[in-house]
Amino acid sequence: MVQFQERVFLGFVIVASLAMAWIASPFYGAILWGLVAAIVFAPVNAALVRLLKGHRNTAAMLTLFLVIGIVIVPAGIISSLLIDEALSTYQLLQKQPLDVAATIEAARHALPHSVVGVIDNYALTDIGAIQERLSTILTSGLRVAAEQAVSFGQSAFAFAIGLTIMLYLTYFLLRDGREISIKVSARMPLHPLKRRALFSKFTTVIRATVKGSIVVAIVQGILGGVTFYLLDIRAPLLWGVVMGMLSLVPAIGTGLVWVPVALYLLATGDFGRGITLLLVGFFIISMVDNILRPVLVGKDTRMPDYVVLISTLGGISVMGINGFIIGPVIAAMFIAAWDIFAEDKEVFDRA
Repeated sequence: MVQFQERVFLGFVIVASLAMAWIASPFYGAILWGLVAAIVFAPVNAALVRLLKGHRNTAAMLTLFLVIGIVIVPAGIISSLLIDEALSTYQLLQKQPLDVAATIEAARHALPHSVVGVIDNYALTDIGAIQERLSTILTSGLRVAAEQAVSFGQSAFAFAIGLTIMLYLTYFLLRDGREISIKVSARMPLHPLKRRALFSKFTTVIRATVKGSIVVAIVQGILGGVTFYLLDIRAPLLWGVVMGMLSLVPAIGTGLVWVPVALYLLATGDFGRGITLLLVGFFIISMVDNILRPVLVGKDTRMPDYVVLISTLGGISVMGINGFIIGPVIAAMFIAAWDIFAEDKEVFDRA
């Protein structure tokens, strides 16, 4: 009878937990980013608590203002400028379509005869078809960006609610985060050592993801956008954001943008800008990842690059921007769980 009652109560706990998750699901993004902000800025908040001699409310409020000042406000300004640039570029291309045929013909004249021969052998001389295909791809992409910008503007109220919830939650997690984590950990049906290992891995991966990926992406995006702006290349902010996002791809990353642009400039005879872009890309933009990531991340996470790549892109594909954090966390939990399982198995085998 007692076992039956325990099972019934366990079932009730599971149902109540699932119901709570269902109720909170519309705001899971706000909850996630509030948790991320609290974990990343926890050391700053702890330092302020010590400085203010234990005044946790004031320390949490000051930390929240810091989050707003260095994260929320700049992100809002950049998003607004990006939307304006995407819309203006789309409208410009509608009024003045790119003359792809003239561009391709100029590139053919600038290329060596051997390369032109290869192009001819592979039947890449149908300028009209190439122009139609490239114009369709470019126009469709910018139309999607413009539609997303309009959609974002229409859902501004929902975004404001989500942002409010995120900041509200961040404040309480900064103030009471340690007590909350202790309570949650104590209620997990796991051995204390395993609980500590999983919680430690969870917080470590979030900090490593933010420091190692977001900071590097921001720096590379800024460098790429500024370079495009100084070289007078159209839509530098848009390309800077794209380069920041592509910095997630190991090895090539931002090169997926600046290498084709540099080759295009060289092919069309613009050797000054083309060579400059190649030099800046190789020796400045690409080197940021090699220099900053080890300094920011160190040995925080031991996940291989291919696991980080797959989990990040897979997370983004399944969950949107929230998957940028959730993907690597799931991968880290997967690796940590199997590591603990392997250790337990070794102990059991030796016994």
